[in-house]
Amino acid sequence: MLKLISNAGLVLALTFGGAVAPASFAQAQDVQFRIGPDGVGIYERDRDDRYRDDYRRGCSPREAQIAARDSGLRRPEVVRVTRRSVTVQGWTRYGPDRIVFANRRGCPEIG
Repeated sequence: MLKLISNAGLVLALTFGGAVAPASFAQAQDVQFRIGPDGVGIYERDRDDRYRDDYRRGCSPREAQIAARDSGLRRPEVVRVTRRSVTVQGWTRYGPDRIVFANRRGCPEIG
């Protein structure tokens, strides 16, 4: 009888231990491990990033100019900014050219 009770207790302990372990791993998602120019660091993730003042949506004209210059456009100039795109004109070795960037974070090139 004592062996039956000890086996049942062991089964309960293993069952509850297995149920608690995944919950402890899920809680660790609030922490980020970053390696960057400032070194290695552990940061607590801010869940309300979209409500901060410095949170921007889209591609700024300055970011579009920098991206166009990185793509090989000389003397880039922003000529049009819409809700969906940012158009930059400049010069290549073959003459005038333009690049259209999506007005999303990161300025992806669309044309």
